[in-house]
Amino acid sequence: MPGEEESKGWYARFVARLEPVEEVGELVFGLIMVLTFTLGAGLDPPENREEGRRLLIAALGCNTAWGIIDAALYLVARLSERGRLHRLVRAVQAARSEEWARGVVARELDQRLPALIAPPMRAALDAHLVERVRELKLDRNRVTGEDLWAALAVFWLVFLAALPAVVPFLLIEDPTIAMRASNAVLITLLFLVGWRWAGYTGASRWRTAFLVALLGVGLVSVAILLGG
Repeated sequence: MPGEEESKGWYARFVARLEPVEEVGELVFGLIMVLTFTLGAGLDPPENREEGRRLLIAALGCNTAWGIIDAALYLVARLSERGRLHRLVRAVQAARSEEWARGVVARELDQRLPALIAPPMRAALDAHLVERVRELKLDRNRVTGEDLWAALAVFWLVFLAALPAVVPFLLIEDPTIAMRASNAVLITLLFLVGWRWAGYTGASRWRTAFLVALLGVGLVSVAILLGG
């Protein structure tokens, strides 16, 4: 509703077109990408502010590129998901018999519904869906305005995740100390993202937050060791 939408903060409106797990996943991805630069640079710390500046430009450029790539992959995923629905509709509408159509729907629902539904209720649900699907007239599968806004949110989440890494270099003169502070900021943000993620999943906030932070550092360490 318009009133509810306006009552949300700017960030909530910005990510409203993404699922919570998508929002958190993009933030984790962006933080890990920039950590690859800053933790990797810790093996050979910058000697002056100019080297630190070049490091940050490289990190921002990397997250910009990956933000664009991730946004494009998001659009492909949205088209693929709708394409799956189109294939289901076409298969049901072209089915030779009612039994065949129910089999098509049943195979689709087996992947999406828990096995807790009682067989009589499941049979009634399959029959109802077959009836509904036979009447559906789907629009052409194409990229919509909603898709583009969601892809833009994906890009900005990945890009904005890199910006906190810049702040220590703007405030601290010594580039080595600034880089250590930048790493600390990014790891703290991973912790906070894990805390937020736990709120969506119902898991322990402290355990999830620590695991996400450790996972991020671990993945970055593997990337550095492998030359990434």
